[in-house]
Amino acid sequence: MSGSSQFRLLGTRRFAPFFATQALGAFNDNAFRNALVVLVGYHMGLDEHAVGFYSNIAPALFILPFFLFSASAGQLAEKYEKARIIRWVKLFEIAAMALAAAGFWFKSIPLLLSVLFLMGLHSTVFGPIKYAILPQTLRPDELVGGNGLVEMGTSLAVLIGMIAGGVAMSSGPLPASALVIGVALLGWLTSRAIPPAPATAPDLRFNWNPFTETWRVLGFVTRNRTVFNSVLGISWFWFFGGVFTMQLPNYTKIFLGGTESVQIFVLALFSIGVGIGSLLCERLSGHKVEIGLVPFGSIGLTVFGLDLYFARPAATSLHDLSALAFLAAPGGWRIALDFVLVGLFAGFYIVPLFALVQSRAERSELSRVIAGNNIVNALFIVAAAAFGLGLSALGLSIPQILLATAVLNALVAIYIYTLVPEFLMRFLSWILVNTLYRIKVEDIERIPEEGAALLVCNHVSFMDALIIGGSVRRPVRFVMYYKIFRIPVLKFIFRTAKAIPIAGRKENPELLERAFDEVDRALADGELVCIFPEGGLTRDGTIDTFRPGVEQILARRAVPVVPLALRGLWGSVFSRRDSALGRARLPRRFRARIGLVAGAPLAATEASAAVLERRVRELRGADA
Repeated sequence: MSGSSQFRLLGTRRFAPFFATQALGAFNDNAFRNALVVLVGYHMGLDEHAVGFYSNIAPALFILPFFLFSASAGQLAEKYEKARIIRWVKLFEIAAMALAAAGFWFKSIPLLLSVLFLMGLHSTVFGPIKYAILPQTLRPDELVGGNGLVEMGTSLAVLIGMIAGGVAMSSGPLPASALVIGVALLGWLTSRAIPPAPATAPDLRFNWNPFTETWRVLGFVTRNRTVFNSVLGISWFWFFGGVFTMQLPNYTKIFLGGTESVQIFVLALFSIGVGIGSLLCERLSGHKVEIGLVPFGSIGLTVFGLDLYFARPAATSLHDLSALAFLAAPGGWRIALDFVLVGLFAGFYIVPLFALVQSRAERSELSRVIAGNNIVNALFIVAAAAFGLGLSALGLSIPQILLATAVLNALVAIYIYTLVPEFLMRFLSWILVNTLYRIKVEDIERIPEEGAALLVCNHVSFMDALIIGGSVRRPVRFVMYYKIFRIPVLKFIFRTAKAIPIAGRKENPELLERAFDEVDRALADGELVCIFPEGGLTRDGTIDTFRPGVEQILARRAVPVVPLALRGLWGSVFSRRDSALGRARLPRRFRARIGLVAGAPLAATEASAAVLERRVRELRGADA
């Protein structure tokens, strides 16, 4: 799979029925909501005060179930088989849409608002299953691609659902009712093809108290620092997106001079951008969870969010423009491009965060972690509404609110990357490595997904640690010569990655002993540690004799050993064929094609220095 497209998943039963079911659910959710908006706003003869009242209460009713029932939904997803729950949720959706049809026909706002609450409950129950089922059905190298497809499908389904719901209600209650009931039935049919996804915590004792369980679920979220900060990052995206979407109707009318068609058009541009960005994540990340894309995404959100302000800071004198007329107006193409690129970088930002939560959270707690994430998301959405209303009350225009949000996004990103430097470290590694090299990774799945292990590799260039660290899905602690550890710029990356500096016994015996102690502590804590047993960079492209330090490590802590081999690095940037430390020359090859291959793990009792050297030589082959 590592060399294939994520679109192959759409041809598999383990993914395709689930993908269709969740996309149809997102479609119907938004089709109903927009049909409700059109009915209340245009077909019931209500005054502006009444329309404004219902417009404000509707989002609150939809989001309320996320506060009340997310914790219980997380328990359901852990305790019971997920495919069966999905089918029950789809039956619930059919019943809710039957009530919606009655509400449309009788133009009963109380009934339709009740259905809106029920659809919020539908989304609350489905949410933890939606993201927790992926790690059960996908291989690790498929996780980013699967998440990308889900985000792409969701964003496009939301857009198409909004358009279809509005068009159907414009034709009358009967077409709108047929649409939402028909899609709900189709969603139930596709859900019947979803293969079983066993319970991850079948012995879980169900806590019926939503308040105590909510507190407990939030505890699962905060237990792992990386997961918690990823959840904060996801929820911040909902804040950022919430501010933009809440301002969009008036922004379209006052500053773009457009009709409802322009609002739908810019939403379409944003959704297309999200879809493209989500799909590109797999290719850019090399089929692994690459959190280096998250800072890249946050930078794009800030840059193009800022440009939306500068593109149109003042109200326009134009009115009632169609989508084509909007594009033809001065600055129209620039604004359109900004919406596409905001969506594109949103995809880069959100997909790796969801994949990281799925890969780092305990499997038996993942559904509850997702449920906790949904609770935090709901809080941030409410905060986004308060933020927009507060800035409006202070007299800020909509472009100024968008400007403030973009600036705040930059500040929040800096804060998050200060809390979890791993994000920024992976970003810098990703930029450096993918700028300098073209990498082919083979058999990397042989590295254990959890638990302690020692990685041993040949040492060709000053970039070896970055190449390995950027290719392995788990964090790796590197043991490296202290002078390499101190290289400017790279020093920040190595320190953030908790690299372990080491020196020769004659050079600094105290540092040597501290390094062995730190390696032992890391392995005792279940971490991955990588060493370069040659003791230094190769000076002629060949593999030097492995030193016995690896045996000393294994004598203290018997852990599995995975041999690695770097190929094609000799003569590339930062190898010693064309440079020496302190006397750099132009490299022979830029953007060199290189490889990293993993061998089968060895038990500690079999892993002598000589055996490991022979294995690494075999893996590297004739390609130096």
